[in-house]
Amino acid sequence: WAAASGDIAWGAIALFAIIFLWTPPHFWALALFRKGDYDRAGVPMMPVVAGERSTRVQILAYTCLLVPATLLPVATGTSGWAYAGAAVVLGALLLRHSWRVYRDDGVRTARSLFFFSILYLFLIFSALLLDRALAAHLALLVHP
Repeated sequence: WAAASGDIAWGAIALFAIIFLWTPPHFWALALFRKGDYDRAGVPMMPVVAGERSTRVQILAYTCLLVPATLLPVATGTSGWAYAGAAVVLGALLLRHSWRVYRDDGVRTARSLFFFSILYLFLIFSALLLDRALAAHLALLVHP
């Protein structure tokens, strides 16, 4: 953003917030279902150091912060309503996955969240691109 525009605007900060808040639930979900590997390797990931229950609580907490943060691009004018709709739907799905991890001590839900979080991030940023492309196309239709 800074290289292309020469400054750091609120839109850039919004994108940073999305990545920053997405990272803990994503990696802690991985750490939950690969806990034994991290433990054997001596890598101090959250489930190894703080326990699985604490990790599950933190995953849900960060997800609860992430979902509204994905609406910051709308608030900053970086994106529009098409993106907002996608962010709400994707956020609800991510919350559902995180809630399941919070409620279930099994490995399967953590693994599911991990893989969904990859898709989630891809779709969130794809929605940003599509929203901008749609806005540009509509602008051409209105003002040829």
